[in-house]
Amino acid sequence: MSVKVEKLDSANFKIIASIDNKDIEAKVNKLAKEASKSVKVDGFRPGKVPVAVVKKMYGDKLKQDAEGELLRDILKEAYKEAGIEVADIIGDPIFQKYEKKDDKIDVEILLSIRPKIELGDYSDIIPEFEKPTVSEEEIKEQLDNIVARYATTEPIKEERELREGDIANFDFTGYLDGKEFDGGSAQNYELKIGSGQFIPGFEEQMVGMKKGESKRIKVTFPEDYHSKELAGKEVEFDIKLNDIKELVNPEVTDELAVKVLGKPEAKAEDLKEHAKKTVEATKIRELYENELKPAILEKLVEKYEFDLPQNIVEQEIDNLANQKAQTMSEEEIKELQESEEKVKELRESVREDAQNSVKATFLVDALAKAENIEVTNEEISQVLYYEALMSGQDPKKVIEYYEQNNLIPVVQMGLTEDKLFTKLLKLED
Repeated sequence: MSVKVEKLDSANFKIIASIDNKDIEAKVNKLAKEASKSVKVDGFRPGKVPVAVVKKMYGDKLKQDAEGELLRDILKEAYKEAGIEVADIIGDPIFQKYEKKDDKIDVEILLSIRPKIELGDYSDIIPEFEKPTVSEEEIKEQLDNIVARYATTEPIKEERELREGDIANFDFTGYLDGKEFDGGSAQNYELKIGSGQFIPGFEEQMVGMKKGESKRIKVTFPEDYHSKELAGKEVEFDIKLNDIKELVNPEVTDELAVKVLGKPEAKAEDLKEHAKKTVEATKIRELYENELKPAILEKLVEKYEFDLPQNIVEQEIDNLANQKAQTMSEEEIKELQESEEKVKELRESVREDAQNSVKATFLVDALAKAENIEVTNEEISQVLYYEALMSGQDPKKVIEYYEQNNLIPVVQMGLTEDKLFTKLLKLED
């Protein structure tokens, strides 16, 4: 067995090796001898099974295991020859060649290590910016939104027609081709008019009805409606308006402030400050996501030059190529399936983006260490719990999905990036 290591650059090594058949045979004999001590074969006492019998019974498996062990031996010898620490190795080795010949196996392996980054002074990556200002109108609008969440419904005091924004209590029955259809009827149903919860045209035709009034309307179900029997069909509804209620916003009082802010000592004026901070936080978040974060990443990638682990770059190329393929037409996908050249073109089209993405990842990691940024498991769980809450899913199932699909590191990286940039931009509370 021969092993030679070529240093391609500071992050990548090429291992060129050959495994002689005699090395494989010697390793097979060793493994067969070890197996003979424990394998059970009819007609032989435990531990007394001849090596030749073991080789005959398990020859293919022994040869496969022998080749695996020899490959591990090659890697160990290569690490030693190149002075590589196991802890520095990143990703899986890439087998560029594994060619079986009559007398040997020729092997070429790409091995990558974590790049060493000298950060130096990185203050110039932070863009200058002004924190967003908040107008009195924006504060009032936000305060109105907060108050509206605590609105109550009350029957209207005067006799009037149903308006947009009212809560209608009504009975309805739906007909398709003159016959009632399943799920098309309800009693004392309550609906905020203008909410868009019903079929287009339904709520609009209720506007102007009076309490106790009945009406027949016509509407058409959308083409993409979930029920195939109703999709795209015109139907009729008999409606009877039972009652009209209106949303009544509470007064801005100390009592409401306590309820909203969850603090017993909260006062009415604290709600205005809360509304102001909410608008500020939203504006800062938008500025961060749309301008500041992209600017920092762009400057980082431009500022630093270092050798990238080729195996990680190739993984990211796979990633981005797959994402791009998902946006392609059936005709384009067919071309990819039939042409290796088209696949190469696709991969090359995303190579630069992949390289920049990998570079940014290593730089963020290095900066996070320099700035003592850490992300806890609790913080990751909170993010996933919030995501589940917003999408109406079971938090446990969401976490399991992320774990099973190896997506936890992605969440961790995103949190690390945000904590790091927030600190560097001095956006922390």
